[in-house]
Amino acid sequence: MPSAPTRELETFANPEPRRDYTIRMQIPEFTCLCPRTGQPDFATLDLEYVPDQRCVELKSLKLYIWSFRDRGAFHEAVTNEIADHLNAAVGARYLRLAARFNVRGGIATTVVAERRQPGWQPAPPVTLP
Repeated sequence: MPSAPTRELETFANPEPRRDYTIRMQIPEFTCLCPRTGQPDFATLDLEYVPDQRCVELKSLKLYIWSFRDRGAFHEAVTNEIADHLNAAVGARYLRLAARFNVRGGIATTVVAERRQPGWQPAPPVTLP
């Protein structure tokens, strides 16, 4: 069955909803189009989140990311849009998306978007000797 881009994000039940743990993903092949020139923009997306009740299914995430390939979008807008969609799908306790765009016109851009459930606090950091 051939795959096609989709705007749908599938999720599954978090196997450990009583615990805070971090899921980290790196998506090195993100592309969208510059809304002014129509030229492609390339980025690496670094996603990390602390799931609550749901986790994102990886193939659906891949197909979702693919759906941006032919869309014009400013870096700031597309980063926040993806963070909003991911957070709406999984309802993360904490979600951070960093979009590191390749150099365009001599400027490399990184946009970071964070979402957090009200009242959620991370555990204090552990310092090891």
